[in-house]
Amino acid sequence: MEGRLIRQEDSVPDIGGEKGCGMLGAGFFLIIFLLFPGILLHAQIESFRTFVDAIIEVTPEKMTGTAVNIGINNSVLINLGPEARFLRGIELEITAPQSWLQYRGALVMAIYNNINPQTGTGITDFSGNRIAFEALPNRLRIIYHIPIRAQHGLRTTTTVSVPSGIAQPGTFPIMFRLSQVMKGLPDEFERTTFNLVARPILSDEGAVRFVTRFPPQLRNRPFTVLINDNVISNLNEQVLLREGEHHLVVLSDDYRNESRRFIVERGRVIDLIIELQDPTPIIIFEAPQNARIFLNNALIRNTTDPVTVEPGTHEVRFQVGDYTVTRTLNIQRGRTYRIALAVDLTIQEDE
Repeated sequence: MEGRLIRQEDSVPDIGGEKGCGMLGAGFFLIIFLLFPGILLHAQIESFRTFVDAIIEVTPEKMTGTAVNIGINNSVLINLGPEARFLRGIELEITAPQSWLQYRGALVMAIYNNINPQTGTGITDFSGNRIAFEALPNRLRIIYHIPIRAQHGLRTTTTVSVPSGIAQPGTFPIMFRLSQVMKGLPDEFERTTFNLVARPILSDEGAVRFVTRFPPQLRNRPFTVLINDNVISNLNEQVLLREGEHHLVVLSDDYRNESRRFIVERGRVIDLIIELQDPTPIIIFEAPQNARIFLNNALIRNTTDPVTVEPGTHEVRFQVGDYTVTRTLNIQRGRTYRIALAVDLTIQEDE
């Protein structure tokens, strides 16, 4: 279908000049724009009027995204959820109707940040900084990845376009806008709507939130926490970590030392519980019911409960009928000892 380019004061810069040069100028603009799409990305704050079809929020808790419809010459405002630190970008997936394939070059898309005002649906006058601007590809499925951090690692491919502009979290909400740049098209085209889905693009990070529990008799004694051999200086702040396995170490002169591994999930905050324990050594006995157990010649009357002892040398004696087993233990601070009396039965058959 034939169409010609027109000047739109609120969406496409007038490179062509006045009416006498409008056709030539607009054609020149389209050629330059298609060959060098980045040439217009550094514009100053612009003022424009648009119809806002929807206001949506992108958050890691909703990985499937939020779907809305956007019409021609209309816009969508996009906000960030509270956990934007886990995002490296936003994916915009636009699904076009079959009729769109007939109107190649008829639409451009623009993305703005530093939007003012930051809310409003319907027809509204806005100002904003344009960070992306290009002709809408003549495909039925169009995907943009919008970076929101400098080291985003996003790449343009045959199916994904990455604008050169970056929308830092502090510049949200951003606006995605479709504008018509051809006239003489049927009313059917102007009533066309596109489906837009906005999804989070997660970084490979999660976070841990420290939860500290003290024994009643030993509160607020000093201790040191290390994650992957790095000292954590402030346990009141969450710590960002790469997804995967990490190593926790707790060191203290007043509590039991601890060493364990934990898993960090992408885009999630987990509670890392530090259960500080009394460093007094503990002995746990396991023996048959008819066994008598002596610790340093003192009978243990309740053998099911752990027994606390002081560090040093101790003697343990088991008696089952006439059978007696005695062992000497060197007990160390902050350790737990499990002592079990094993009664074994061996059967041997000779040929």
